[in-house]
Amino acid sequence: MTLKKTLTIAGSDTSAGAGMQADLKAFQEHGTYGMVALTVVVTMDPENWSHTVTPLPTALLQKQIDTALSTGVDAIKTGMLSTEEIIQIASKAIQASGTDKVVIDPVMVCKGDDEVLNPGNTTAMINYLLPYAAVVTPNLFEAGQLAGTGTPKTIEEMQVAAAKIHELGAKNVVIKGGKALVHDKAVDLFYDGQQFKLLETEKVSSTYNHGAGCTFAASICANLANGLSVEESVIEAKEFVSAAIKHGWALNEFVGPVMHGAKPRFGAPEVTVTAISNHINA
Repeated sequence: MTLKKTLTIAGSDTSAGAGMQADLKAFQEHGTYGMVALTVVVTMDPENWSHTVTPLPTALLQKQIDTALSTGVDAIKTGMLSTEEIIQIASKAIQASGTDKVVIDPVMVCKGDDEVLNPGNTTAMINYLLPYAAVVTPNLFEAGQLAGTGTPKTIEEMQVAAAKIHELGAKNVVIKGGKALVHDKAVDLFYDGQQFKLLETEKVSSTYNHGAGCTFAASICANLANGLSVEESVIEAKEFVSAAIKHGWALNEFVGPVMHGAKPRFGAPEVTVTAISNHINA
């Protein structure tokens, strides 16, 4: 039996709910062989769960990338890339891999923080990553940073941001609505450069959603590796992560991760896909 090979270039979340740990769990659940090139290690203060981000030496990152690429990879996902130099290394790795199945998760902050890791990273992502993205998966804050529009608060503002991000080179854009969007459903916006589509599921009241963004992007990556279309990959990933959030659990008093194995065990919420007007006011 031969498995498709998926590579994440991402950070390590020591609590194992997000980062490369979440990516590898999602890759495994989707039947791919997951590999990782580690960029940073994120640790938490046990007293208050504040985050410390420690980059690894770039020479070590490059050796990891060389090792993984030597096996041949079918799809690549990026996660936390903490410096402009690391972003450029990831870009070169994508180009060297020969794959066009690339998912860019533009991680800009640690969950619970509101400061961008490095303000120059946004420009570097635009210049070095978006042109190679089959799919980019920003949350509302990240979408606003990439598009230069400020954080969108409505579906219409999400459309404006998605169109601008597409113009920057990403072939497909998925903006994750999350709980910050005022809507009666859990809404993501999908844009392929031609049509806007709303992806909706029932909202889940659980606050145990640590790792949801990483899991969503990694699921898309694995689906692309397995031969699904972009839209099919995104829809299945939303099913997968919705189930994972619904069955999230408390790791400790500070954080609750999603359950990566929830969909095959308990089923997944139905995703409703609705095409909406392409008329936007930029």
